[in-house]
Amino acid sequence: MRLALIGQPNSGKSTLFNSVAGYKAETGNFSGTTVTFTESRVRVLGRVVDLVDLPGSYALDGLNPAEREALRYLSSREVDAIVNVADASHLAQSLELTLELLALGHPVVLALNMIDEAMRLGLRIDGAGLAQELGIPVLPLVASKGRGVKEVFVKAVEAGRNGNLAARPRVGKSDPAERHARALELSARFVTRGEKRVTWRDRLDDVLLHPVWGYAILILTLLGFFEVVYGLGKLIEPPVLALFDLATQFVLRPFGAETLLSEIVLGVMQGIAAGVAIVLPYLLPFLFGLGVLEDIGYLPRVAFLMDAFMHRIGLHGKAIVPFILGYGCNVPAVMSTRSLEEPRDRYLAAALATLVPCAARLAVVFGLVAFYLGPIAAFLLYFFNLLVIALTGRVLSNLMPEDTPGLILEMPPYRVPTLRNVVNKAWFRVREFVVEAWPILIAGSAALAILNYFDFAYVFNWIVRPFTWALGLPSATGVPLIFGILRKELSLIMLGQALGATDFSSVLTPTQMTVFASFVMFYLPCLATLSVLKRELGTRAMLVISALTVVVALFAALFVRGAATLLLGP
Repeated sequence: MRLALIGQPNSGKSTLFNSVAGYKAETGNFSGTTVTFTESRVRVLGRVVDLVDLPGSYALDGLNPAEREALRYLSSREVDAIVNVADASHLAQSLELTLELLALGHPVVLALNMIDEAMRLGLRIDGAGLAQELGIPVLPLVASKGRGVKEVFVKAVEAGRNGNLAARPRVGKSDPAERHARALELSARFVTRGEKRVTWRDRLDDVLLHPVWGYAILILTLLGFFEVVYGLGKLIEPPVLALFDLATQFVLRPFGAETLLSEIVLGVMQGIAAGVAIVLPYLLPFLFGLGVLEDIGYLPRVAFLMDAFMHRIGLHGKAIVPFILGYGCNVPAVMSTRSLEEPRDRYLAAALATLVPCAARLAVVFGLVAFYLGPIAAFLLYFFNLLVIALTGRVLSNLMPEDTPGLILEMPPYRVPTLRNVVNKAWFRVREFVVEAWPILIAGSAALAILNYFDFAYVFNWIVRPFTWALGLPSATGVPLIFGILRKELSLIMLGQALGATDFSSVLTPTQMTVFASFVMFYLPCLATLSVLKRELGTRAMLVISALTVVVALFAALFVRGAATLLLGP
């Protein structure tokens, strides 16, 4: 049996999916985080069923690729029942999709998620009356707290088993206007509005979205975030590095000095140590903090504050989602551009999202700039990154002129994040580093050791010497920059090997550290991101965006070199 979960963006369907399948789908308290489907097998009523989490869709006949993906799945796969997850606090809007689903001819269960939030808003939903009118089960649900989850899946399995298509009322209008009118009619009949209770959450928006205080709090929030990540990383990194130094000396004893085998073992140990001591101390607190900000619901407020900024670079507020996701990883950021209707917006958003410093680049910035020059320097580098993205967006939007619509942004309620969800989300993202990136780091570190042993590294350094010469960097930084295309963390790991020191302050000046980190922030995205760019936008677009990032990285790093030379010396 196969059950499909579908709902409008930010309705909580991925939260429902994760509550029974484990954390397999990215979630966030803002719309547009799920743009492709995720499948898993779960046990319900003693039998194993296939469960699929479909992309968030406002309508099946929508224009964006995520909505087309949902319709394609429902049309091409055999689905026994559909669980339509609806936001109970916006029922009229959610019912439009419900009416479309009913027209497909599959058994449907309507789950009214966030029913607690609807009650807080003073909404009372006559679920029994709505169920009778639609001819389908209608159940209350609070997926984030696990309330009603079992009942929803039990009813979905029963519906799929019985194929309850009988006695369905007049629904499924093909005309969007008629469907909209029908949804409003149903909402008016079965939803009563009582007195809304004004709580601290409502008053909080008056401050966080204030035209002056909102931006001040945003800057303080980001600054505090950086301080916490830096503080924890700085606390953990030195003792762990010292521990690995001792372990490396012990492991190298049987292999003698300066033999090929000893160099390879040394490279492997340095790769392992760098992942544990340099990357994870910053990556873990960053991802944990990002998960908290996502689940609280602060990020859509950031999108609202940044809407004017987005218009200046030729996009609208909806495009903020790829940017937000980009701070975690550029791959889902590029994929999330599917939620944008216009190809021009998708192209522009994808190009700019690749310039957003992902968590891997964060390891470079924090391991090099924040560790040696302080968190304020790292914060200024991130602020500079925003300015460069804005300038690049402005130039691109002038080259591709088109009117952008105003921002229509659903503001989700504030929610208290659960420790389980935040931890699962952080692990979901860290797992990618542990499973995919870390082995590449270790292999790359060993490969560099072999290159150094046979003195072949100069060939790679010579290839990128025009860049490193213009930026005032040592020639040996060429290999880390080339291998950094595999994974951005690799550029930091291999930097230590290439320069022959783990204490970068002994081989690089403060200006060189800043220039190297700024170039890594912008130049070529990693291989995984390039692959997604090719799949989403085509080979030509991938090549153009890649060339764009190199040009942007070169000019940005040259600017940083000039500014840093004035402030810090050469």
